[in-house]
Amino acid sequence: MSAFRRVDSADRPLRVIQVGAGGMGRAWLSTVAASPDVELVGIVDLDLDTARAGAAHYGDPTLPVDVDLEALVQSTRPDAILDITVPVAHHPVTTQALFLGLPVLGEKPVAPTVAQSLSLVAAAEITGELFMVSQSRRYNDQLVAFKQHARLLGRLGLLSTQFAKAPHFGGFRDEMDDVLLLDMAIHAFDSARYLLDAEPVAVYCESFNPSWSWYRGDAAASAIFEFEGGLRYTYDGSWCSPGLETSWNGSWRVSGEAGAAIWSGDDAPVSEIDGQPGNPGALGSVGVEIAGSLAAFVSALRTGESPDGEVHGNVLSLAMVEAAIASKSEGRRILIDDVLDASLASALEVEQRDDVRERLASWGSARAALGQVASAV
Repeated sequence: MSAFRRVDSADRPLRVIQVGAGGMGRAWLSTVAASPDVELVGIVDLDLDTARAGAAHYGDPTLPVDVDLEALVQSTRPDAILDITVPVAHHPVTTQALFLGLPVLGEKPVAPTVAQSLSLVAAAEITGELFMVSQSRRYNDQLVAFKQHARLLGRLGLLSTQFAKAPHFGGFRDEMDDVLLLDMAIHAFDSARYLLDAEPVAVYCESFNPSWSWYRGDAAASAIFEFEGGLRYTYDGSWCSPGLETSWNGSWRVSGEAGAAIWSGDDAPVSEIDGQPGNPGALGSVGVEIAGSLAAFVSALRTGESPDGEVHGNVLSLAMVEAAIASKSEGRRILIDDVLDASLASALEVEQRDDVRERLASWGSARAALGQVASAV
């Protein structure tokens, strides 16, 4: 079992450097500024003007900025790193931070590929540092309540998500391959794992691009996942469906032997058990999206409790995406373990660090390694 180092900062804010100050970076800077649990001590960005603008947005134009993470770490001595870079930079930035001896909270996805994600799992194990992925939609009190309603239903059989939105983003998303599956569906896939308390086994998926779509890649997809225990999860989504749109969280239904529960994605979930309304009782708050992720990261480093999003427990959400894309491309059912095995082989082939390669080789199988979710010491 892997273990991560605790940070003794109970009597003061956690000192952090944020890497990446672009669009999503600014949302994080606002969240950091609003949190009493963290103190921003520097910003790293490839564009110093962007870093300076980020410092001004944070509210402190005098904040140290740099293009070199190691240099800023040496001068500011932070407790942790926030990796809010674009996905292609997640692997190099997080690897560097972990081997500098610093825990990392990073934006989703873990990395662009499952192979790179496995490399980061190995790096976290070797360094003994926490790497948590901000799968921020888990930090939603309504989602937590929906899971509690689902627990009232006895044995579960089917979970489904309908997602229909029509955003005109412009920029890189308009040109992405498999834009819906790559950029959005991971939120629903990760939530399905959380709701079912089970792991995916296989998937059959089809995707296409409606004739009116403004995206180059496929903006619509339907997938059927088989989970452990014979559970089925179905996802039906589109990013070019104007009119009667769903919540950004999607519209959900779960069916069990004693009844069913539904969640609109924006309202309190409801359930019916044996013909009567379900009542899971009062629940505490888990926070709201990235603010919830940040609070959970700080709490994990202080208490030693492994958080939602710890890297071992997050990689399978990305594996669901890769398996769905493989299924739609090959026109057949894809086993999740086949994706994991191929990714481990790829990671071993391209890994540049000898210590990381040795750790990857020691696993035997990726599924087994990912099952050993980290705990703290």
